[in-house]
Amino acid sequence: MSSHDPKLTHLDEAGAANMVDVSTKESTHRIAVARGSVTMRADTLALIRSGNAKKGDVIGTARVAGIMAAKKTHELVPLCHPLMLSKVAVDIEVDEELPGLIVTATTKVSGQTGVEMEALTACSVTCLTIYDMAKAVDRGMVIGDIKLVEKAGGKSGHWTLDKDGSEGGT
Repeated sequence: MSSHDPKLTHLDEAGAANMVDVSTKESTHRIAVARGSVTMRADTLALIRSGNAKKGDVIGTARVAGIMAAKKTHELVPLCHPLMLSKVAVDIEVDEELPGLIVTATTKVSGQTGVEMEALTACSVTCLTIYDMAKAVDRGMVIGDIKLVEKAGGKSGHWTLDKDGSEGGT
């Protein structure tokens, strides 16, 4: 099969959903990075930064929620393999221009399948937790632009999403 003849790996020949058999794949070090944002009013961002939100430390709580979510990805996404993650990091940056928060989730594993879904899940749940913790003051927040920005390891090697949104790679 050429790269111009893509195939959905989670569908069998009859089109039924199935879990991919990774038993013959080589175990390699794998990493994935996902990024997303939560846009909000400037006063909401100031409240979060001050640490005085009604529900407490928004950024710290959201970071822990993202890490916990990455570890449970296989329970949330039906065809994901349970993985022994070696690292999950969630970084939350203030972006005054949005205004809002930029979430970057990085996941690592040594194994037979990638960690893209774990990075995307961590990013998504972090953003959802930020929304949950600040919704009392700003129900108009927007969660957006959640995407995989980098993956490395495995047969397909290193891949990046370029700043213009096109696919790069090495």
